[in-house]
Amino acid sequence: MIKHRGFPSRLPGTDYQFTIRRENKQGPTPLIARERHADRRPADRRADAGFVEALWLSFGDQPFARGNLDAGRLSWLLGREVIALDDPFDAEDYDALLKLDVARARAAFPDAFAGKGIWEGSA
Repeated sequence: MIKHRGFPSRLPGTDYQFTIRRENKQGPTPLIARERHADRRPADRRADAGFVEALWLSFGDQPFARGNLDAGRLSWLLGREVIALDDPFDAEDYDALLKLDVARARAAFPDAFAGKGIWEGSA
């Protein structure tokens, strides 16, 4: 499992996890495209925006391996802001290649690209 060094482990000041520490002994948790409803809690929306911002700052528009990125957090974005590059896509593979769809991510989470996000001042 690839560990994305420098990628934030969670949303600052919360328990919203962005990465996992170690491989699951029963195998990777499958990625499942989850539907986001308009009535989601503001904290959940902030976690999604923070995760998109972290993806943008870490990978930009380049492909990346799933690695130690949290399956639950990726699943909220899969099929929209995060797209699978492997054909066929193996939802249970730590080496699966993904990519941030910058246009869709920018439309859904404009603050993540505005340069005034949650990671300002952190390095």
